[in-house]
Order: sequence, then structure tokens, then C-alpha cells
Amino acid sequence: MIALPRRQVLAGLGLMALAPRLAQAAADPVEALIAAAQLGGAVGFAVIDTATGVLLAERQADLAMAPASTLKSVTALYALDRLGPAHRFATRVIRAGEMLILAGGGDPVLDTDALDELAAATVAAEQAAGRGAPQHFAVWGGALPRIGRLDPAQDAHLPYNPSVSGMILNFNRVHLDWRRGDQGYRLSLQARGRRLSPRAYTASIAAVERRLPLFTYESGKLESWTIARASLGKSGSRWLPVRRPELYAGDVFQTLCRARGLVLPTPEVIELLPEGAELARHESQPLQDIIHDMMEYSTNLTAETIGLAASGAGDIPASAAAMADWLRGQGIETGFSFHDHSGLSPRNRVTARTMARLIAGPGAAGGLKPLMKPIPLRDAKGRKQPSDIAIAAKTGTLNFVSNLAGYAQRTGGRELAFAILAGDEARRAATEGQELPEGVMAWTKRAKRLQQALIEHWCAGA
Repeated sequence: MIALPRRQVLAGLGLMALAPRLAQAAADPVEALIAAAQLGGAVGFAVIDTATGVLLAERQADLAMAPASTLKSVTALYALDRLGPAHRFATRVIRAGEMLILAGGGDPVLDTDALDELAAATVAAEQAAGRGAPQHFAVWGGALPRIGRLDPAQDAHLPYNPSVSGMILNFNRVHLDWRRGDQGYRLSLQARGRRLSPRAYTASIAAVERRLPLFTYESGKLESWTIARASLGKSGSRWLPVRRPELYAGDVFQTLCRARGLVLPTPEVIELLPEGAELARHESQPLQDIIHDMMEYSTNLTAETIGLAASGAGDIPASAAAMADWLRGQGIETGFSFHDHSGLSPRNRVTARTMARLIAGPGAAGGLKPLMKPIPLRDAKGRKQPSDIAIAAKTGTLNFVSNLAGYAQRTGGRELAFAILAGDEARRAATEGQELPEGVMAWTKRAKRLQQALIEHWCAGA
């Protein structure tokens, strides 16, 4: 008998163990697609005929996985049901004696340009009343609970993880610009809008000699950031989160009023809103339009604020529990566990079957499809390609998690409601809170190619 080297023996045993899976992949085109993607972890999906409610295809459909931002589909339906599509969030300026108050109403999309319009109306009202500058200027954000960070496990500098308050400006973000000159780097922090970009005086930043960490943060008189000088090129920009949103909005409002001749005192934060006369008001666009943008740009802060507004709860976990109760009331009683409204928390769980049922049932009845983002089909090089398949869906991405849930229909074919959940939980947990860990971009590209291939396969038989 010839003795084989140990390495060959182990390799042979490994091939024997893989043989059933390889045979299955060869016989099943779906399994072949999944094997070719080399994602590791798990891939689950469910496909439902929207018109009949019949389940057409499934794989690991009852495996609870992280929904990531596909959870925003639930939040969208919940907020529309509880608040109504025409709901608007109001930001007001109130005069109470010798105090001027900027009162936030939980508007998740208030920006510097809208705040400037509010400042102009305020100055005009004060001038018409013949009053001088008030003795006190306050900001109230009590329309929503104050929450320090959407997810404390995420890196402090990530712009999609800001604080929550009833006073929100520029998605509670400040814009950092840097340029290298003869005297070193010039860094600036701005409350950037579409038209106006005043300086943000409530935050500071300095470049320091180090490689890691990329950023540090301290909260004192100012929100103080440092950035690693080694990470800066000749020039660049990025957003940073704001942790003291009332003072940030008050500071910008003060600057905008001063430009029109009304000098306000240094802003202070108040917990209780006193009685007073309304001087000016800015109302947001309708909730339906806000949700459309949220679904396209996947803004976490918008999801949390509209979820909190819909529930009236005092914190995000309680609000997520209220949304879960609402979903049970829609006839979907199992297959999910919610801990926020945005999908940012890795503790959220949903099954592909539950998500597909939501899309096909309450989603179709509640007009979810027009609010979803059109997803183009792409070729091997990532370029958009013409196709007779129309996809409207919500993406969901965390480190080593890539999901897609929505609607797909070939011209002349039946409409499919689907949910595809792909995740490598071990790798996600190992990189939790990290920004673009090694290997995640290539993994996500393979996951997205798999999603398209699955949809094309299902539509070919529809």
C-alpha cells in the first residue's frame, strides 16, 4: 500500500465533505450562483407573487439575520400609518418676554438655507414690532428625546451616527474642509447648506502628528476634534457628526440673524418651552417626500426621528418595540426583533420570509413601491445596462452584510416581492464599528452581483 502525504489525505477528505454541496450547486442554478459569490456566512431569500401572495421561491427564509437599512422599509410604513403622508414638521421662533426661542419640531431635513429663511422672517417680525435685541436667546429641542449617539458601538467620527434631538440641522452634521498651504494645513468647520455655509463656532478641529486614530473627540466648551495629519492629502472634505445639536443650530441661527442686523445673545439650551408669541415658522416638506429621500439616501437620522415621532416613546428601544407591536397588528407576528428604526444596530433581526411578506402585503397596500429607489442592472464592469426588468428596492449594508428587499418585474410579467439577506455574522461582529475594514468592499460587490443574478433568474421564470 502506498502511503499518501498527510496534506493530500486531508485535501481528499475535504473534497469528500464538499462533494454533496458541489453536486447540489451543479444541479441547482441558484446554489451555483451562491457558491460562485463566495460570501461565506448565510444567504437567505424569499420571493412572493404580489398579486396572489403565493410564495414562489425560498432559501433559509426563516433564518433571522441583520436587516441593516432594509429595516427602513418597516419604519417608512409605520410612520406613514401613524403620522399620515401629509404630516409636516414645524420649526418655530417664539418670543417669550425678553427671551427669543428657537424651537425645534423634530424636522429631520432642516438645513442652513431653511434656517436662513427662518432668520429673515424673525428679523422682519422683530423690526415690525419695533423691538430691540432680546436679553436671552434659547434653543429648545424637547420635541424628541435627546440621544447622545444612534449607536455607541460605531466609531465616534462616522457622520451617519450623530446625536438625536428635536432640534436638527444639516442631519446634525458639520462639514470639514482642509487645504495644505505654505503655512501648513488650513481646516474649517462649516454648517454647509446648498447655498450658505456659515462657520460653525461650536466646534473646533486641529491636525496633530499621528497616524492612528484617525479622529479623536472631546466635549467641553466646544466640540473639539483632532485629525491625524498623516491622513490628510493636499485637500479634502468630509462630514463629522454633531453631538450638541441645540447649540449648533443656535450658533448658526445667531450668525444668520446677525448678518441681518439682529444681534442675539449667546444661545443656551432650555428643557421646558415657555408660553410665548410665535414670530416665524418653517414647515418641512410632507412626510411622504421626506421618506422618499430617506429611502434613496438611507439617512439613519431621518429614520430614527420619524420613528420616534410616530411612537411618541422616550427612547429608541421603546420606540422600536412600539413599531414591532404595530407590525404584529398588520398580521406579521413572528420573524423579527427591532432595536432601532434605521437598521444601524447589529442587534436587529428579521427573516427573509417576514421581510418579503411585509413588502408584498402592507408594503403593496401602503404605497411603498413608489417610495423605493430604482435599482439599475449592471454589467460585469459595474456599468448600467439596459434591461426589461424594473427593480424598486431598499438596500441594506453593514460590514459584511448586504441586503436588498423590494419589487421586481419583467415587462409583461408578474410583479415579485422579494427579500435577499446575505451576511457573514462572524466577520461583521469582528469589524463592528469600523469604517471600511479590509475585504469589505470586494465582499459587498460580490453580494450585489449575486442579488442581481438571483433577480434575473426569478424574473426569467415570471
